[in-house]
Formats: sequence, structure tokens, C-alpha cells
Amino acid sequence: MAAVNTVQKTGKRKTSVARATLSKGSGLLFINNQKLDSYFNGQLLRLKVREPLILADCESKYDVKVNVFGGGVNSQADAIRQAIARALVEITGKEDLKKKFQDYDRTLIVSDTRFKEMKKPNNSHARAKRQKSYR
Repeated sequence: MAAVNTVQKTGKRKTSVARATLSKGSGLLFINNQKLDSYFNGQLLRLKVREPLILADCESKYDVKVNVFGGGVNSQADAIRQAIARALVEITGKEDLKKKFQDYDRTLIVSDTRFKEMKKPNNSHARAKRQKSYR
């Protein structure tokens, strides 16, 4: 497989959609035109986003630009992480990297289709029913 200079991939989690662009560079990571540190306040979320780069051992080899929208901060971090992992698999062309990601955490490659159950009409919550009182 020939080496590619730039790759675009998407990642999804709940209602968040992330589009990542990987290109050869010095390790810059931008999310919605902001640096990673200014976009996510929590250290755990920053580490979650960088996780695929750390696992692939190429944090300083590629520049990453991500556009993400929808959902909350946790689902956005999961969507970004998935998009970066998919792009890394394609840009490196290594099948063993894909296996490594799947062994570590399957959601790095495969989408998690779960999402919040919708509230039903005339009920207070998704599964809770209205109470009846006969007294």
C-alpha cells in the first residue's frame, strides 16, 4: 500500500460527529481551530483524545485537525478519538495497528451505536409510567 500524505476520517458517538484530518507534521493537535489544551478542560479528556497517537507511538509525526459538533464533551472526546484512530490506521497502512487498537479498545475502530432512549409521550421519563391513584 502506498504512503498517503493526508487522510480524512470520521468518528461518531451518540450525537457527536468528528471529522479528523491527519497530515505529516510535528505533532500539533487542533480541535475546532483551538489547541487541545484550551478546548478540553479535564486532563482525562485530553489524554483520551491523545490515546490513539500514544498507542501508535507517533505523537510527534502527524498534525491533527478535527472538526467536531453535537453532543457533550465526553461523547465529543470519544468521537475525536475514534476518528484519529481510523485515520492513523489508514495513513500508516499497518493492519497490525488496527488489531492493536481493537485489542486495546474496540470502540477505537468500531462505532458504538448506543444513544439515549427517547422520552415517550404522556410519560415523565423514557421508561417510567405515570402513577395512578384511586383514593
